[in-house]
Amino acid sequence: MMPAARESLLDAAYTALARRPWSAVRMVDVAATAGVSRQTLYNEFGSKDGLARALARREADGYLAGVDRALTVHSDPRDRLTAAAEWTAAAARQNALVRALLTGCWSEYLPSPALAPVRSGSAVPAQRHADGPLPSPGDLVALVRDRAVAVLTGPGVPGPADAAELTRACELVVRLALSCIAAPPAEGGVADLVRSALYRQPAP
Repeated sequence: MMPAARESLLDAAYTALARRPWSAVRMVDVAATAGVSRQTLYNEFGSKDGLARALARREADGYLAGVDRALTVHSDPRDRLTAAAEWTAAAARQNALVRALLTGCWSEYLPSPALAPVRSGSAVPAQRHADGPLPSPGDLVALVRDRAVAVLTGPGVPGPADAAELTRACELVVRLALSCIAAPPAEGGVADLVRSALYRQPAP
């Protein structure tokens, strides 16, 4: 199957999930919405659980791609970290699967695939990727922190502060963003909280 067709099936599953609990989402309806046969859907994902894993994997990868974009929008390191924090809070607000991945809170409305890898007999490379381990909230904190550290120590960036301090500052920003998901801040939001925290830290 072409990657575009796989994306269409994942889009159809995501749309169905926005309208009803995952337990009520039917494979036949997902296939029909994407314009393919149910057998084609099963060939691609193996099962409804396989579809759930693929959907969670796609949303996790999309969130991390957004982090990468946010970290390159500005030149000032603090602004880069602030943008990554704002993206984290916004992505969780707009996407229930991203919120669940970041917080570990999977409601009955959502699919809740095991984070551990599952045995994959799929011939589809993208599905084998989805059948691998899914990131826990702690994994995502580490992934975002490490991406931020890499960007802020990359070519063309002013000399960083002490490496350990930089790593702590980057992790602090991610964890502040997660706290804003659990308890949304007042007006001024994530950016004000992150900036106030960063300006108490040594400059990244």
